[in-house]
Amino acid sequence: MKITVIGGGAAGFFSALTAKKENPSAEVLLLERSAQLLNKVRISGGGRCNVTHSCFDPKELVKNYPRGHKELLGPFHRFQPLDTINWFENRGISLKTEEDGRMFPTTNSSQTIIDCFLQEANQLGVKIHTNAKVKGIKKVENFFHIDIGESTPLVTDRVILATGSARAGWDFASLLGHSIQPAAPSLFTLKISSFPFTEIAGVSVNPIVISLDKGRLKQKGPLLLTHWGFSGPAALKLSAWAAKFLAEKSYNAPVKIDWLPDYTPEEVKQMIHDECKSRPAKQVYGIQIFPIPKSLWRELCKRSELPSDFTLRQLSKASIAKLCETLKSDKYTINGKTTNKEEFVTCGGITLSEIQFKNMESKICPGLFLCGEILNIDGVTGGFNFQNAWTTGWIAGKAAAE
Repeated sequence: MKITVIGGGAAGFFSALTAKKENPSAEVLLLERSAQLLNKVRISGGGRCNVTHSCFDPKELVKNYPRGHKELLGPFHRFQPLDTINWFENRGISLKTEEDGRMFPTTNSSQTIIDCFLQEANQLGVKIHTNAKVKGIKKVENFFHIDIGESTPLVTDRVILATGSARAGWDFASLLGHSIQPAAPSLFTLKISSFPFTEIAGVSVNPIVISLDKGRLKQKGPLLLTHWGFSGPAALKLSAWAAKFLAEKSYNAPVKIDWLPDYTPEEVKQMIHDECKSRPAKQVYGIQIFPIPKSLWRELCKRSELPSDFTLRQLSKASIAKLCETLKSDKYTINGKTTNKEEFVTCGGITLSEIQFKNMESKICPGLFLCGEILNIDGVTGGFNFQNAWTTGWIAGKAAAE
């Protein structure tokens, strides 16, 4: 049996290793268009590789996928983060868990993961061709003919398509009968017009709630202030869930920040009133009654149009109301996006209803298997996109080798 994997990224490489392990007598060939294998693995997590996330309940795990959460539930019961950890540990690679649940190799180097894969491929006998530019795929009776620019096509029994968000892969799938959901960026930082916090770029606050579309789309968590707008986990997660919405709005939309999500508006107002009574001579810019960094508190007071030398006794009812509104319902305008290069992800891809998720085989073209980001699946930041690659790659490789 000949199995050809197109795409040398995380999903494709893992599917090739799994297929060869499952069926040692099969000829497994991996074709990668570029000169470099596993490029996203190399740059992920600032070069440390965020392998997976320490979420071991499939029902909770799927909540981190804006697209694909229903379809991935079954696959995650077969191969989930615990299986990923065990797979690497069985090959001498230990992973560690950070406070936010992200998991990295203990070496803090993505090269550890790449070397593990290359060594495994060498031991198993997976054939790898880089700079292999696939020009087309045809199904001829029970075989696939792959055009690699030579006089005769490459003939193979089964194909695993794992080309990520590359347009060429979607074109191949389309020629084989699949429909493609329009692509849009996911996981990006939010550019804000006339951003007021450029002088305190680098400050983070946790937790906040950031929301779009009149509160229909929102995320709670850490927010990072940059030179151009909002970043950090809350903003990135919101961008994933709102990927389609923001694309339709051409990345121009109002966004709201609740700087104190753990306090009701009434509690915020009462705490300010209490501070006014107990320390009337204290300058407003200098009080610290909320879990907000000092530098950000000063900027929020400015946004509330409070003079820097105002004392608490000078606060009028209108001033307190304005400050409370800023703290609980601070409004901005998104006017673009900035790619978070380490975590760049695309939503869109092959329509999920056209795939059998028990084996990742096409319902339309038997013998064609699909895995990873070529599908209309994307996760939030934190190792979830790699887990999708490992899970769907493992299932596709195992099934293709049967």
